[in-house]
Amino acid sequence: MSWGTELWDQFDNLEKHTQWGIDVLEKYIKFVKERTEIELSYAKQLRNLSKKYQPKKNSKEEEEYRYTSTRAFLATLNEMNDYAGQHEVISENMTSLITGELTRYVQELKQERKSHFHDGRKAQQHIETCWKQLEASKRRFERDCKEADRAQQYFEKMDADINVTKADVEKARQQAQLRHQMAEDSKAEYSSTLQKFNSEQHEHYYTHIPNIFQKIQEMEERRIVRIGESMKTFAEVDRQVIPIIGKCLDEITKAAESVDHKNDSQMVIEAFKSGFEPPGDIDFEDFTQPMKRTVSESSLSNSRGDGKSEPKFGSKSKGKLWPFIKKNKLMSLLTSPHQPPPPPPASASPSAVPNGPQSPKQQKEPLSHRFNEFMTSKPKIHCFRSLKRGLSLKLGAGPEDFSNLPPEQRRKKLQQKVDELNRDIQKEMDSRDALTKMKDVYVKNPQMGDAASVDHRLAELGQNIEKLRLEVQKFEGWLAEVEGRLPARPEQPRRQSGVYEAQNASGVNSCAQDRESPDGSYTEEQSQETEMKVPATDFDDEFDDEEPLPTIGTCKALYTFEGQNEGTISVAEGEMLYVIEEDKGDGWTRIRRNEDEEGYVPTSYVEVYLDKNAKDVHKPLQKISE
Repeated sequence: MSWGTELWDQFDNLEKHTQWGIDVLEKYIKFVKERTEIELSYAKQLRNLSKKYQPKKNSKEEEEYRYTSTRAFLATLNEMNDYAGQHEVISENMTSLITGELTRYVQELKQERKSHFHDGRKAQQHIETCWKQLEASKRRFERDCKEADRAQQYFEKMDADINVTKADVEKARQQAQLRHQMAEDSKAEYSSTLQKFNSEQHEHYYTHIPNIFQKIQEMEERRIVRIGESMKTFAEVDRQVIPIIGKCLDEITKAAESVDHKNDSQMVIEAFKSGFEPPGDIDFEDFTQPMKRTVSESSLSNSRGDGKSEPKFGSKSKGKLWPFIKKNKLMSLLTSPHQPPPPPPASASPSAVPNGPQSPKQQKEPLSHRFNEFMTSKPKIHCFRSLKRGLSLKLGAGPEDFSNLPPEQRRKKLQQKVDELNRDIQKEMDSRDALTKMKDVYVKNPQMGDAASVDHRLAELGQNIEKLRLEVQKFEGWLAEVEGRLPARPEQPRRQSGVYEAQNASGVNSCAQDRESPDGSYTEEQSQETEMKVPATDFDDEFDDEEPLPTIGTCKALYTFEGQNEGTISVAEGEMLYVIEEDKGDGWTRIRRNEDEEGYVPTSYVEVYLDKNAKDVHKPLQKISE
C-alpha cells in the first residue's frame, strides 16, 4: 500500500489532506493548552478556597479548631492544598511534555511538508514542459506535411498545364521537393521528441512522483503516530498523580474517621464549665402585707430595713438565680437607691451645703410598683458594690489573676499561664546555657572572642529568669487558691477592691447617664463605647469570704435622713460616721456606722472629711451635736 502507486494522480488532494493533518495537530495543541490553563485555574481556586476557610491567627476561630470535627475540617483544608498542588503538576507536565514538544514538531512538520510538495510541483512542471515541447513538435510536423501536400499538388497542376512555361514548372517542382524535405525533418524531430517525452513521463509517474508521495505518506504517518503518543502522554500525566491524589483523599477520610463526638462534648464541658452550683428554690414573698420586703437567703441581695444584717446573698448553701433571670434589674431595685437623692431640708441654703450637687425631689415609689416595673421593663445595670467584681469593661484588660472568670475557667487560664511561663523559663535557660558554653570556649581560646562580651547578656538572662520565676510563683499561688490547696490570701479582697475601683469610675458615669446599648451595656453621654459585661463570675467567692471595704475618711451628718429605701441607711443630725465610698457623680455617698450597718446617704446631707490614712476600727461613734 503506497500513495505513490495508488494516488499517483491525487497530488492536490494529498496537499489538502496533509494540511488538514497539521491543522488537527495544532487544534490538539490548543486543546491541551486550554486544559493546562483550566488545571492552573482550578488549582488556584482550590488554594484560595482552602485559604479562605483557614483559621485566622490569634483569633477566636483558631481556638475553635481544638475540637476533633474542626481539626478534621482543618486537615481537609490542608489536603485540598496538596490536591491543588497535584493539579499544578498536571499543568506543568502537560505543558512541557505535550504542548512544548508538539509545538516544535509542528514547525518541523511544516518545513518537511513544504519541501516534499515543492519537489512534487517541480516534477509536475518538468513533465508539463516536456508535454508542451511534444505538442509543439507535433504541430510543426503537421503543418509541414500539409505544406508539402499543397506544394505537390501545385507542381502537378503546373506540370499538366500546357500553357505554363517550363521554368515555372521547374520552380513548382523544386518548391514541392523543399516542402517534402521540411516535412521529413519535422517528422524526425517529432519522433525524437515523442520518445523523449514518453521516457520522461514514465520516469515521472513511476519514479519521481512515487518517491515524493512515499515521503509525504511517511511524514503523515509520523504525524499520526505522534498525536497518538501525545494522547497517551495526556492520560499518563493524569495517571501519575492519581496515587498522590488518592493519598490526599485517604488522609481526608482518615481525618473524618478521627471525629469523636464524645471527645468534642467533653471539650465543650471543659471550655464552658463555670463551677457554679445550680440555683436553689425561691422562697415565697408575700407583698400583700404592709411591711418592708424581706429577702430570703436564696435571693440576690440583703435587706437592711430593720437595721440587722441578713445572710449575704449568693452563699454557697443556696444557688444563684442570675444565670436564669434578669438579675440586673432585680439587684438594682433591691440593693441600691433607685431614685435621685432628696434635697436637704428647706431651712438650709443649697449653697451652704458642701460636697455635691442636689438632685430634684422625687416622690418615693411603693415597693410593689417598683417590683411591677422590674417585671415589665428591660434590665438595666446600675452601679452598686454587689456587682463590683462581676463587671468588667470591654475597653480594658481583665484582672491579672482572671478573677473575673468562673472558677473552672479561671483555673484553666491560670494553668495555661503557668505552663506558658515555664516554657519561657526553659527557653531563657537554654539561651543561658548556650551563652555559658560560648563563654567557656572564649576562655579556652581567647582568639575566638572576648569572654567578657557575653557577661552582660548572661546577667540579663539571669534577671529575666528570676522575674519569670516570681511570676510563676504568683500564678501558682492563685492556682493553688482556686484548686483549694492553700487558704485564701488576706490581701486578695484588697487587690480585688483595687480592680473594682479602677472599673468603678467608668461604671458610675455609665449609671449616671442611665443609657442602654442594644447589647445591654452602657455608654457615657459622649457616646463612648464603655461596654460593661457581666461574665459568669462565681458570686459565692465574692461575698462569703470578703472583708469590708476600708474607710477612706469620716463624715458628719448635717441633717437627719430617714433611710426608707433599700440600700440606704438612716442618720441623725450631727452623727459622725465612716466614709467607705465617696460620691461618684450620682449624688450618693456610702457610709458605715459599724461592722454590720452601712448604706447610702445623700451627699448633700453630710460633710465629708477624706483621710487616706484613716483606719476602720468597726466600732460605733458618739453623736456630736453642732
